Amino acid sequence: MRLSPDEIEFLARKIVKVLTNEGRLQVDEEARVIEGIARVITEDLRVEDQLNEEVREVLAQHMSQMERSDITYSEMFKKVKRELAKQKGIIL
Repeated sequence: MRLSPDEIEFLARKIVKVLTNEGRLQVDEEARVIEGIARVITEDLRVEDQLNEEVREVLAQHMSQMERSDITYSEMFKKVKRELAKQKGIIL
């Protein structure tokens, strides 16, 4: 995961603060809302981490083919990731 739990909580607090200050969100229990947002962010990052691992596995299986082509690892990673995300209904 690219963000620590503290960073995720900071983002969740910031989201709640900005939306409440703009009048776009009203909350009775701010802590519960922050916790819910942090949970959603954490789950989303976990799903993306799993997807990244699947992409690495696919690329490892096709490394010799990639070495013979002109495409870089990072370009192929992005391409495979987009395709797997599309197949799984994951929005990146």
